[in-house]
Amino acid sequence: MSKILVIGAGGQLGTELTKALADKYGKSSVIATDFQASVSSKFVYCAFQTLNVMDKDSLTSIVKNEGVTQIYHLAAILSALGEKNPVQAWDLNMGGLLNVLEVARDHKIEKVFWPSSIAVFGPNSDKDQTPQKAFKDPNTVYGISKLAGEHWCEYYFNKFGVDVRSLRYPGLIGYKSLPGGGTTDYAVDIYHKAVNGQKFTCFLSKDTYLPMMYMDDAIHATLQLMEAPKESIKIRTSYNLAGMSFSPAEIHQSLQAHYPDFEIEYQPDFRQQIADSWPNSIDDSIAKEDWQWQPQFDLKAMTATIVKHLPAFFNYNQDK
Repeated sequence: MSKILVIGAGGQLGTELTKALADKYGKSSVIATDFQASVSSKFVYCAFQTLNVMDKDSLTSIVKNEGVTQIYHLAAILSALGEKNPVQAWDLNMGGLLNVLEVARDHKIEKVFWPSSIAVFGPNSDKDQTPQKAFKDPNTVYGISKLAGEHWCEYYFNKFGVDVRSLRYPGLIGYKSLPGGGTTDYAVDIYHKAVNGQKFTCFLSKDTYLPMMYMDDAIHATLQLMEAPKESIKIRTSYNLAGMSFSPAEIHQSLQAHYPDFEIEYQPDFRQQIADSWPNSIDDSIAKEDWQWQPQFDLKAMTATIVKHLPAFFNYNQDK
């Protein structure tokens, strides 16, 4: 029986991925952890422990005491927050990953999942349908740490046989948690503003195209990757992953079909430079070939789903 440890479970991705893991494998099979004890209320359906991934001894203790067989390591400082404190971002993003890889090696963990990002690409990468092996010159500490992390994952697989698997996520959009400091976060916040009848101020220009993905597709891709036979996983850095690409103006237009009076203004800030260095769209044909990945949501379907569910979800959390 698998015993799954989720590190950084309180974040945007972790909140939904942990629930999906508990639903799939059973609540007794999942241990959610986060460095903030305050998020424990999110995880009434599974065990929760406080964990700072930089504390290798505490990580080791949980792995040994709980009989952990799989680790999903999600803790990181994202792109926009990372630029405000680059040394801290590097230390956490790299130090945490190396702790996980070392523990996985020492304790024969069956599988490790670690998310990479489109931030590994940079100003000189191909912008359109960016290929799996595109030139990479990231210009943010987040992207630099993710690119280094990809090669550490590949190294631990080749050198020590650690079965670590990874996806280069595009911007992730969901409604069950608030954004966590990424450059693509406008595409989460904009739905909250529309549903609550507020004007939205966008920190990117109206025609900035970025690769995006609805959270349900991201969760599906992650579980599919981790369930795939070991011999099917031919990329041991990180797989390109794509869902859709759109601009702030296009997501605004999709929301106006539901909220005709919804207004947006544009005030680009330092995040515009980050976004300009990233691809417009991603070629994920290798993921489709190796483990039959296929997204389900486009912009229209995603918007319809979010505006249907977000009001009730928002009101529920306001009342708690």
